[in-house]
Amino acid sequence: MLALAACAPTVQQPLTPPPGFAGSVIEPDAFVVQDGARLPMLHWLPEGEPWAVVVALHGMNDHKASFHLAGPQWAEQGVATYAYDQRGFGRAPDAGSGPGRTLMTEDLRTVVALVRARHPDAVIAVAGESMGGAVAVAAFASDRPPAADRLVLLAPAVWGWSSQPFSYRASLWAAARLMGSTALEPPDWAVRDIRASDNLVELLRMGRDPDMIFATRFDALAGLVDLMETASRDLGRTRVPTALFYGTHDQIIEDEPMALALERAGEPPNLRTAFYEDGWHLLNRDRQALRVYGDVAAFLRDPAAPFPSGAPPVPAK
Repeated sequence: MLALAACAPTVQQPLTPPPGFAGSVIEPDAFVVQDGARLPMLHWLPEGEPWAVVVALHGMNDHKASFHLAGPQWAEQGVATYAYDQRGFGRAPDAGSGPGRTLMTEDLRTVVALVRARHPDAVIAVAGESMGGAVAVAAFASDRPPAADRLVLLAPAVWGWSSQPFSYRASLWAAARLMGSTALEPPDWAVRDIRASDNLVELLRMGRDPDMIFATRFDALAGLVDLMETASRDLGRTRVPTALFYGTHDQIIEDEPMALALERAGEPPNLRTAFYEDGWHLLNRDRQALRVYGDVAAFLRDPAAPFPSGAPPVPAK
């Protein structure tokens, strides 16, 4: 058992910057970050200078196109959106291998700094969906939070080790150490009744998307659970105005781990929540996503203003 414990799961290490590397920069279709890694990016820009900018973080095994519906809607409201492939996903370096919390949060700090330099007069927000929300919480709760003004959490991934049954924890802990590089796709019987959204057209698109990852390495999965545990414990430690959005029908991050994360957070004055009766896990792609887009835009404009949708707070468990 001691020997097994010493076999830590593999995580990506920073790259060695190429000779002559001049530092991080925004390219037309990518962010080049602190170690020279190139993170592919999509952006949706309004006519004229935006009054607010969203740096968008996708979920596990997803990629930058996860905000392809939200970006144009926000652009119509004067908000720019920059969505990038987080390291280990999409077309970013080493897709499929676990990047780890340290590297992902450092990438986020760099991207936010680049966006703020490009749009110095705009409100800068980070919007994280699922795993992206967990990355954002880890970064904003750290001693070096990104230089952003708002944090938007769309069904953040908070199903950490302390929320999972012992059998799940034990089997994943062992698998990540004994066969961490093995990638498996979940069997059909285990997922056939689980839906991430009520938007079937979007689910079909995702299922045919070559940039999606469908088979997950055990070490990457263990790294995700580590990250979710951090998010669950640190949700109340963010310091910027933070809005957490959650749906009644979320079958990915169920109500018990979400309730635990909110209980741990307490009632910090910077944290608000919104609960959508028709919401699923992919809130920014659900059929009722327009309500979410409007609430996000209102929160960017005024963190204390009522949500236009009238969504109530997430209820206590």
